[in-house]
Amino acid sequence: MELYTERGYEQTTVAEIAKRAGLTERTFFRHFPDKREVLFAGAGSLQDLFVHTVTEAPDVAAPIDAVTVALEVVAAQFQDRFDHVSRRQAVIVANAELRERELIKLASLSAALADTLRRRGVGEPTARLTAEAAVAVFKIAFERWIEGGGERDLTHLIRELLAELKAVTAGA
Repeated sequence: MELYTERGYEQTTVAEIAKRAGLTERTFFRHFPDKREVLFAGAGSLQDLFVHTVTEAPDVAAPIDAVTVALEVVAAQFQDRFDHVSRRQAVIVANAELRERELIKLASLSAALADTLRRRGVGEPTARLTAEAAVAVFKIAFERWIEGGGERDLTHLIRELLAELKAVTAGA
């Protein structure tokens, strides 16, 4: 992250990353397929947390309530990591290739959430709509959190956006 911040993503080489980490390039490639994945290594854990939380929601929970709990659990994981997360986001925003990769990861998250909701017995299109809405709420809340310098609580931002989404869908 330091190298990406200091030199820029495109100017940073795998050799420099490996050297800074005290590794060989070969060891680097055992852990990451390319330098881009250094920034996205936690995406699998994030997705697993979302899926696990939705899976563990009470059977009687409405789909939106199940994903709301997951959004809040995930937000709590980010809250104390603002400095790292905001630096990571700045690197991603500055590079079109990385922005595209982030969108792919968010699409994968949405698909995983929709699959999880289907396994809970939620039909289509409700499963997909709920998953897409959850990812949109997370993305917008995250962006606002970063833009606001981490001053506002991410969970509170998520709740505000969920309320706004409910108002929009109710025709208010």
